[in-house]
Amino acid sequence: MPKATLFLIFAILSEVAGTTALKFTDGFTKLVPSVITVVGYCLAFYLLSLSLKSMSIGFAYAVWAGVGIVLIALIGVIFLGEKADLNGAIGIGLIVAGVVILNNFSKMGGH
Repeated sequence: MPKATLFLIFAILSEVAGTTALKFTDGFTKLVPSVITVVGYCLAFYLLSLSLKSMSIGFAYAVWAGVGIVLIALIGVIFLGEKADLNGAIGIGLIVAGVVILNNFSKMGGH
């Protein structure tokens, strides 16, 4: 697996960790989740910048944002008791389809 892909994967995971912790910061009044949020976002942007050394920005950002949205939505439903509905599932499905199309059929990523 290319290093840029690994950087992108870890950028996504860092962003998801930061966003999940953001839910528990209580407006940045709770120290531990606030630190996790800031570190998660800083690490995510740093790793994303490393992936951009050999990936196009449009491709990398679309995958980063799309996969992050899907993972956060799943975390919300599975672990945080948020409700899913048919329209939301269709929307998430369209995001997944977009990421699959970008990865497998588009020349945007330079791969």
